[in-house]
Amino acid sequence: MSQLKTDPWSEVTDSVSGRMTVVALGGGHGLAANLSALRRLSADLTAVVTVADNGGSSGRLREELGVLPPGDLRQALAALCRDDEWGRTWAQVLQHRFTTGGPLHDHAVGNLLIVALWQLLGEHVEGLDWVARLLGAQGRVLPMAAVPLDIEADVVDVTGETPGVWTVRGQVEVATAAGAVKAVRLVPDDPPACAQAIESIERADWVILGPGSWYTSVLPHLLIPDLRRAITESPARRCVTLNLAPQQGETDGFSPHTYLEVLAQHAPDLRLDVVLADSSAVVDGQRLEDTVNELGAKLVIVDVRASDGSPRHDPRRLAEAYERVLR
Repeated sequence: MSQLKTDPWSEVTDSVSGRMTVVALGGGHGLAANLSALRRLSADLTAVVTVADNGGSSGRLREELGVLPPGDLRQALAALCRDDEWGRTWAQVLQHRFTTGGPLHDHAVGNLLIVALWQLLGEHVEGLDWVARLLGAQGRVLPMAAVPLDIEADVVDVTGETPGVWTVRGQVEVATAAGAVKAVRLVPDDPPACAQAIESIERADWVILGPGSWYTSVLPHLLIPDLRRAITESPARRCVTLNLAPQQGETDGFSPHTYLEVLAQHAPDLRLDVVLADSSAVVDGQRLEDTVNELGAKLVIVDVRASDGSPRHDPRRLAEAYERVLR
């Protein structure tokens, strides 16, 4: 969909808008930040979203109705809303949560809308496309798999109090595990990938992984065999955008190069073209550059952190960084 003239960022990069096909992979707030930036650069943008959430409103709907968890899909759709009255209003509606003393408590309106369309239409992608049309979304949102998934992790105690390795199952449980996550896998281990997601990756100019919860939002895309094959074999160029800070309970103690080492551990056949890192997060620049070189990529260090110093990507700065990278 073309940019509206009321979009104050429409001038960021007219030079690339409309002729670049971009696929962003991830989930949650990291993917939302990416989409908020990328929708200003590409008129052909697709988000491929994790479907392993088992907590909150999404977990309840998943358990009660047997549907894909809609929460990360909802956040992606909200991030693709335009910067005009229509887009801002619908983004707020999607994200609104009920506060009650009853069973509707903490359910997000967008989750209920998405699930209602799935039940009426009987098809995940068609339902999401209808929501995107209603919002006037500047891009398409797809699930990474056709069935709900569970994330299973090997966790090691780092305190020495309970030596050994134990297994944790569930996205929430992995994200809050009291130990160091060493490896993750999916249950089932060979789920059916979303066919439209594979098609979008095969025709993309750029595929972008991260930022986001590394083990529960980013890596799962590389654990679905058909999706991983599409990512590694696509003629698209591949960019990894690194997180700004370790995530408590999931990536405690991570340095920027650690994210890439974990990525290579889980997908040794993945070659990259660009790694995008924030200048304030890089401590050992030489170690990071060596790791990036091993993956065949170019390191780009820029300032993309929010101006308040919090570990959030600023959409404007991220858009400007991608405008330099996605040429």
